[in-house]
Amino acid sequence: MRDAFHDELDSLTIKLVEMTRLVRSAMSRATTALLDADLHLSESVISQDEEVNRLHAEVETSIYEVMATQQPVAVDLRTVITALRMAADLERMGDLAEHIAKIARMRHPESAIPAELRDTIVEMDQVAERLITKTGTCIATRDVALSKELEADDDAMDRLHRRLFRVLLSPTWNHGIEAAIDITLAGRYYERYADHAVRVARDVVYLVTGSRDGEE
Repeated sequence: MRDAFHDELDSLTIKLVEMTRLVRSAMSRATTALLDADLHLSESVISQDEEVNRLHAEVETSIYEVMATQQPVAVDLRTVITALRMAADLERMGDLAEHIAKIARMRHPESAIPAELRDTIVEMDQVAERLITKTGTCIATRDVALSKELEADDDAMDRLHRRLFRVLLSPTWNHGIEAAIDITLAGRYYERYADHAVRVARDVVYLVTGSRDGEE
């Protein structure tokens, strides 16, 4: 029974890592769709979010079955509870990438991003992808030191988010309210994506140490 239980925990980890791979791909493709007004790519992000949702549902089902049949306690209970939280955050990250793809689809055949903001959006995507790549590694290896690095990456995302608003609020902004709304929403989606990655990393720290501040 214990071997089967730990096999199930290993399976949960594999599924969570796969979710990080899927939401990283979704964000990368959504950003390209946003910048290049690529309708086909935006549609693929939207349709493939169902795969993230499916994995989320599988993780939830497995956890509920484990809790009902194994009644885990102590570290084992902490493991299943944090897995449940991680899956929820990763599913939300997939939704955020989908929201960006929907902005791209809505503005097609035009790009929703003016030329002067393209570099900032590219940087936001790079930070987002770096965060989720590290998140996947953290889940797979339970690397506490790496988990803590995500805080600095999130700070970089916050700086980029503020840069967006400086441009939007500049007196030289001449792209209208509709574009400003699109960019405000997109910026918020990137920021929230980063926040969820940090939350997953913090859960890894909690899983390993049993403490929210990372001390054993």
